[in-house]
Amino acid sequence: MRLEDKLQLLRKQSGYSQEQLADKIGIARQTISKWENGLAVPELNGLISLSNLYGITIDRIVKESDECNISLCRNAGMDIDQIVAFLLVAKKNTYAAADNKVNSCRMNSHDFRYEDKNGYTYLDSYLGGECFSGEEAVWLHDNPVWSMNYAGRVTGDNFDGDFLKEVLKEVPADAPFRGPKIYTKGDYRYHCKVDGEFVWFRGYEEIFYMDDKIYECYFHGGAIR
Repeated sequence: MRLEDKLQLLRKQSGYSQEQLADKIGIARQTISKWENGLAVPELNGLISLSNLYGITIDRIVKESDECNISLCRNAGMDIDQIVAFLLVAKKNTYAAADNKVNSCRMNSHDFRYEDKNGYTYLDSYLGGECFSGEEAVWLHDNPVWSMNYAGRVTGDNFDGDFLKEVLKEVPADAPFRGPKIYTKGDYRYHCKVDGEFVWFRGYEEIFYMDDKIYECYFHGGAIR
């Protein structure tokens, strides 16, 4: 595998755009573009940054034939953009829509499952009601590729589950975890804050009724490799 191909594959499998990767390692986006088009080769500092970010050694980045290349080729189908596109559809058609509920996989759990023709499977399984915890996960051809754990609780009166479902149907493509940064309807306000990217993130959401906070939820997760 040529170096430029490997650099592009590593970036895409890690869920970064060229702009995001450039920001992560402190260089210009144009430099990333030149690397991936074979117009330039990363200098030592760049290779060190990529090695630290991706969690693989420098020699495995630059070698044309080794075990790392074999592993990368096996996982070449793990396109983050495709996973996000599937996840958005799955989220909008399960808990948020009160649809695709399936038999519990654990005692007294609430489970939602969604699949597509491309081999992706989504499962959302949670425990509890006013105080709850659960996990969402995505598989590609029976291999886990992403997961998110969450835990939350109702903290005040006037909580409206339908409002939360309405919010979750608006899950944004640039942060496909819960709801948008801000969503309002009448006296209800929803706020969501996320730190990190799709491959490694944590966040917090809350709902206010007028000036009273009535709900909160913490979540975190990332890509599985």
